[in-house]
Amino acid sequence: MKFNKVLILSFLLCFPTWLVFATNNKTQPQYNRSQGFYKDVFMDSGLALTSRRTLPACRALGLSMEYFVSASTSKKAKNPANEVDTLLQKMIMVGNPLDYNGVLLYPDGAPRFRMIYVNGGISNSHGYSLKKAGRNIMKTFVANGGGYVGSCAGAYFASQYVLDKDSLIEKSMYLGIWPGCVRQTGLKKAYNTISIEKNSKLLSYGFPNGIMKVDSVRHNGGCYAETKVKWPKGTEILARLSMPKTDPRHDLDGKPIIWAYKASPFSGRIIQCGSHPESVASEERLDLVTSMFRYAMDGNPTPQIKGELLPGQTREMNRHTKDKVPAYTRIGDKQYHHFTLCVPKKCEKLEITLGDYKGWRDFDLFLFASNTGFAFSDTAQYRNVRFGVAKKITIDNPKEGVYYISVFCDTTVNTTESKYGTMYTGRIDVLNGVPYSIKAEITVGQ
Repeated sequence: MKFNKVLILSFLLCFPTWLVFATNNKTQPQYNRSQGFYKDVFMDSGLALTSRRTLPACRALGLSMEYFVSASTSKKAKNPANEVDTLLQKMIMVGNPLDYNGVLLYPDGAPRFRMIYVNGGISNSHGYSLKKAGRNIMKTFVANGGGYVGSCAGAYFASQYVLDKDSLIEKSMYLGIWPGCVRQTGLKKAYNTISIEKNSKLLSYGFPNGIMKVDSVRHNGGCYAETKVKWPKGTEILARLSMPKTDPRHDLDGKPIIWAYKASPFSGRIIQCGSHPESVASEERLDLVTSMFRYAMDGNPTPQIKGELLPGQTREMNRHTKDKVPAYTRIGDKQYHHFTLCVPKKCEKLEITLGDYKGWRDFDLFLFASNTGFAFSDTAQYRNVRFGVAKKITIDNPKEGVYYISVFCDTTVNTTESKYGTMYTGRIDVLNGVPYSIKAEITVGQ
């Protein structure tokens, strides 16, 4: 069957939704839920990747998750992927008129999720299917603080080089967010033992005391990190393959099979795993995946300050994604924007005013202030959480020093499940960001 791209796009844009899958896990406790993100995990089950719909590690940790899943790209599949899958992946990962940023990013380029998980499959084909624009979105996501965990193909995909026999090949269709080299193990449909490194950070995240080996971890065409070629400074080896002397592939013994990398204090942490522990819902293999997820998300950097508010000056936060001025770009759903303000001695009154824009008043933005650190909803000393955008906080006789001011967008989308996951419904107008203005006024005594 042939598909008309124009008709498909018109249908999707007229129907007030676009597709990603979401699981809220509302009945389970949240693990270390960092504020300022829309949700915890986005799973990439896109073209040429395993069409996975659940992650036991997310259920175990009580993490919220969304994903996009395409049909199989195998020619033997009963209902193989077609132009709809390709178009939906582009709309979700790269963007569309209802969401210029793509699902992973806020309007200012900040990560909308704490972490992305990339499944196994065929890394080359997936990279080509995303094209340069989709790969750049993922690179921005990690560079701006989002975590990354990838298994098998997901581990390849994060790398920059592959060593094939003795040939070093730079992979343009990969992300290159770990600027190192991987090598194929040659193991197919195998189950191996993974040995956790003695000082591995994974041991800090829920492994039972004394557990240093994880048995029966599936491996199917995956890779290991090549330490002798293009080894990036700062890479942490977290676990290695453990192959007995009687095994025909004993030469793989000790090869790094799980490793981590964080390019800068402002970027997210990358964890690559050449094996496949992600589908197991019990015991040490589940502990292995939950520890990787937790370590990746603990690598999310501290929030970035948009700028310092100058007394008496109105700061207009009204720019669009395409303007590429993140310090003045609109706010997204469940996002915080953080500012600082210097309060002088003998200040008698501090007034912080949040202003709205005509045509953009039907949103709920909250205002917070604190002089002890970042002003989140549960820690701020001062708050105004009335409905609407326009509001004010007045502080009499504020202490001298630095105040942290934050704006939070409480308006967000609704979700409903579909064939490709879950469709966004309701307030999809929030995805391109809500404009506002903010102003601080200081009254100083004589």
